[in-house]
Amino acid sequence: MPLIDPARSLLLIIDVQVRLMPVIADGAGILANTGRLAAAAHRLDVPILVTEQNAGGLGPTMPELAPEPGTAFPKMSFSATRTPGFLERLPADRDLVVTGCEAHICVLQTVLGLLEAGRRACVVCDAVGSRRTESRAAALTRMSAHGAEIVTTEMVVFEWLGTARHPRFREIMTLIK
Repeated sequence: MPLIDPARSLLLIIDVQVRLMPVIADGAGILANTGRLAAAAHRLDVPILVTEQNAGGLGPTMPELAPEPGTAFPKMSFSATRTPGFLERLPADRDLVVTGCEAHICVLQTVLGLLEAGRRACVVCDAVGSRRTESRAAALTRMSAHGAEIVTTEMVVFEWLGTARHPRFREIMTLIK
């Protein structure tokens, strides 16, 4: 498998919303790792797409990750890929680095849809969560079995950097430590 190339990546943040995160197991850790990835993506010019599931019920994206006003992709389907216009928002030459909630519902269904559409999906296991840890574990197993790559926050960041000589290495290391 090829490394995760920042020039060919898009960070997909699925449904990290204000009324959902308080009930997610290790929600603070999921939010922190998603924030690290978003900060690294901004510094390395990796585009970010944020989805919001039923924003009227689950609220907006967490303030720490809030996209520019009007840029979050609204959805009611658990799989973003079933929402008209979603696949068209993803540049064809980009691999998807996936974070979000809930791992066993919206993340799982979106990743399976991406794989079915022939896209490469790298699911960041320490940046996806569910209310119950066994649901998260089952989702990661199922996504892997269907071809998703299971990675960690640090794997993504260090693959995006590629070398300790990267001009932004020291700056991005402050996100990890």
